[in-house]
Amino acid sequence: MIQLSRWKVVLVVLAVILGALLAYPNLLSPAQRAALPDFVPKNALNLGLDLQGGSYLLLEVDVDEMRQARLDNLVEDVRVSLNETGVALARIEREAAGAVVRVAPADQDAAFRALQPLGSQPGLAGAAAERTVSRVGNDGIRVVFTPQALEQMGPNAVEQSIEVVRRRIDALGTREPSITRQGANRIVVQAPGESDPEELERVIGQTAQLTFQMVDDENTVQDALAGRVPPGSELVYDEFNTPYLVKTRVLVSGENLTRAEVSTDQNNRPAIGFRFDGQGARRFAEATRPENRGKLFAIILDGKVISAPRINSPIPNGSGIIEGQFTIAEASEMVNLLNGGALPAPLTVEERRVVTAELGADAVQAGAISVAVGGVIIVAFMILSYGWLFGGISVIGLVLNGLMIIAAMSLTQATLTLPGIAGLILTFAVAVDANVLIYERMRDEARAGRSVIASMDAGFNRAMGTIIDANLTTLVAALIMFVFGAGPVRGFAWTLTIGVFTSVFSAVLVAQVLLAYWLRVKKPKTLPIAE
Repeated sequence: MIQLSRWKVVLVVLAVILGALLAYPNLLSPAQRAALPDFVPKNALNLGLDLQGGSYLLLEVDVDEMRQARLDNLVEDVRVSLNETGVALARIEREAAGAVVRVAPADQDAAFRALQPLGSQPGLAGAAAERTVSRVGNDGIRVVFTPQALEQMGPNAVEQSIEVVRRRIDALGTREPSITRQGANRIVVQAPGESDPEELERVIGQTAQLTFQMVDDENTVQDALAGRVPPGSELVYDEFNTPYLVKTRVLVSGENLTRAEVSTDQNNRPAIGFRFDGQGARRFAEATRPENRGKLFAIILDGKVISAPRINSPIPNGSGIIEGQFTIAEASEMVNLLNGGALPAPLTVEERRVVTAELGADAVQAGAISVAVGGVIIVAFMILSYGWLFGGISVIGLVLNGLMIIAAMSLTQATLTLPGIAGLILTFAVAVDANVLIYERMRDEARAGRSVIASMDAGFNRAMGTIIDANLTTLVAALIMFVFGAGPVRGFAWTLTIGVFTSVFSAVLVAQVLLAYWLRVKKPKTLPIAE
């Protein structure tokens, strides 16, 4: 095991070269890193919120409003389904989970057949229907959400909101944001490097709900403004406060959007290009069919009309552009919001604050002092205990260990936080543990009268079991912290995990290569550490 194998030498040399190449950008400023050639890695360590400062937001998902919107959509689906089949609707009675539809007794069978498809919608978990349709007396039909669907609306809305918020923050270029769930309906957002929480709130707090709805040309806006809004229609305003009377039924929504991009209109002004998926394309083609030529349809974003173009010809391919009075910045922001997806429910900001890096600067300084003091103590201990040769080899391994940790964290873009610094210090503290085990075993074998080669070989062979057991235990503990922990705890676990692998590599393989080279060149008769 103490042989100077070619593959071991190559592996150590590659580790040194790659470690230096990946760790080097951390010594440069952002401008210097940007000026590096394209083939050179440019990633540096990401610092967490506690080290470089940033923005902190505590958001609450308005689940009640989301449930109310789902109930409103259900009622509208009922109204449209009955209108399409020609069944006269007497009234709709709202309930906590849905609505009861009242029709003439003679029309109940036809109404029930028309509303039955509403109960066959796929459930939230994909296993069962989320709505049920049943008869009530001889003139009523109840259409309600199932208890399971109502119960899952809140948790699902929070999970979807977390993913949407994450995509929007990533679009801003923020590195390694921490987005975690707190309690039942709250989300904590920590964005390192973002110094303006209000700007962050403005971007991630917009629902970005895009809908395409037909303009109601059968009734007048004046009547609606006078309080006579017809059933199935609603008043919506644009940014200039111009009123539009539009059909409540949504023809196509942002859920069918596959891509949005900044484009230009026929006058070379900024516009927003869009493309729908297969289902959205079919709905869009149906909405723009020849029978609707000349009619207007409204493009509504977050309850505000951003464009109301006229249908001139069918659009079968499901793509087009949204024209409006956009600047390049406004169009880019809207594209990011649309590509990030729509929030399933509004977000309310409960707390916002700016976190400065003063605490982080003190922690970095204290951490640097701790690492320096710990390094000096470790070097002194190894030199005094095992001499310049064996102790020096341990120190070389320790230096390579630190280099590989920085390189690995830069490569994986892991975020270094205060707990991460603690994990780094702990890694350095136990990095020479494997060397101590190996050297002590060598010393025992040499004092027992075995030759130099036999002692060194036994030292590596018999110590490896203990080294592997000890590091596996550490890895299991780190895995538990990473899986069940959050934020800083996971940062500590990740740093510790990287340190376990690099410390074993640097302590065992580097020591083998250097000691084997020394053994081949010097051919010693006695083991120095046994004297």
